[in-house]
Amino acid sequence: RLHNPEMLKNRLKEQGLDPAQFADHLKTFDWGMPPHSGWGMGLDRLMTTLIGIDNVREVVLYPRDPDRLSP
Repeated sequence: RLHNPEMLKNRLKEQGLDPAQFADHLKTFDWGMPPHSGWGMGLDRLMTTLIGIDNVREVVLYPRDPDRLSP
């Protein structure tokens, strides 16, 4: 997980995406972003456990992986 806005902008450009389209998200970094691991026990993971599905991508509304960056 990136916590440096410049690194994130560079990654967006590498993926052929326009950082201007992510301005609202990038603006959150103006207040500072501590390093984080990205681990979380959210609703998606809870649903995966409750209904017995092996892959969290099957219960996420817009799953992401290296080959899919948009819904």
